[in-house]
Amino acid sequence: MVVRETETTEGTLTLDGETVTFSDGETIYQVAERDRKDIPTLCYDPRLEAFGACRLCVVEVEGSRLPVASCTTPAESGMVIRTVTEEIEKHRRILLEMVMSENGEHEVDPLRGYASQELCNLVDRYDAQRDRFKGSKSGKTKEDENPFLLRDYDRCISCYRCVRVCAEQEGDYAISVMNRGFHTQITTEFDGALKESSCTFCGQCVQTCPTGALGDKKALRAEEMTEPVQKTRSICAYCGVGCSVDILTRGEKIVGIQPAMDGPANLGALCVKGQFAFDFVQHRDRLEVPLVKDKNGEFQEATWDEALDRAAAGFVKAKEEHGRHSVYGVASGRAPSEAAYLMQKFIRAGFGTHQIDNCSRA
Repeated sequence: MVVRETETTEGTLTLDGETVTFSDGETIYQVAERDRKDIPTLCYDPRLEAFGACRLCVVEVEGSRLPVASCTTPAESGMVIRTVTEEIEKHRRILLEMVMSENGEHEVDPLRGYASQELCNLVDRYDAQRDRFKGSKSGKTKEDENPFLLRDYDRCISCYRCVRVCAEQEGDYAISVMNRGFHTQITTEFDGALKESSCTFCGQCVQTCPTGALGDKKALRAEEMTEPVQKTRSICAYCGVGCSVDILTRGEKIVGIQPAMDGPANLGALCVKGQFAFDFVQHRDRLEVPLVKDKNGEFQEATWDEALDRAAAGFVKAKEEHGRHSVYGVASGRAPSEAAYLMQKFIRAGFGTHQIDNCSRA
């Protein structure tokens, strides 16, 4: 069987007076983003299928009677597009004022999530009034006893990014939407608690929310701290996948973890451990020095040399008394390749058995 590569066709269009190229299948928004045009949006996440709900990304296309949503409109050769006009900017400002008048709160702690500042930043950018269309509100905060996810739906703008990321990225379908209009509500099956649903607490919904309606409860424990939030890029050590993470700190304290949206292994995804299981790093019971048992069976502090000598003596004794098959090795998925290699050499060459396994998911 001959496999033929799919040909990618290119075209040209005019974007804000400049001729730019595009590939077949790209949307106007994708072309504009690559050309560094700052088109605002609230319902868009590049990891998700374009939805076209917020209408902030509308642009003028010559020959079209009405503005079109750039995130869902395919680019076509010969298009003449204007991303910024007086009329378009007025349209965007009015939309933001409608959103803010219904559910918006201007001050949102960045600890709530990766995208939690998007609405606030746009309101500042367009100097949108917050009470111009003041009236009925939709969304109602859900009390949920889970330790990870805050469900503050008073801030919800029904962009559905949380629902879509749960379905399209995670495949969990744990959250959905019920009702219409001002009665619209993000919910779980039978409107129950998250822990009673198929939610895996991956935190994807928190990190895509543009308003902070969904928040990281663990990170918000540091809400009262005065130090600025710092981000440090690192790699999650819980398994062999190698997900990229941004460690949030205030002062010398780790206060949260966010997935790296540009992480090559995870592209913004994390499991519940990578997202929330960081308390052990600064836990008061965490060991700071090696401990060995004395003659009375009580743990005593020791040097690394003393601890390693004691461990080596234990291995030798086990082999002498019970034979080489009394030792079994399990390598950690957190370990680098060099450590895994040494581990299998330790078992195979040191004890002469093949009793070696690993817990890696990679």
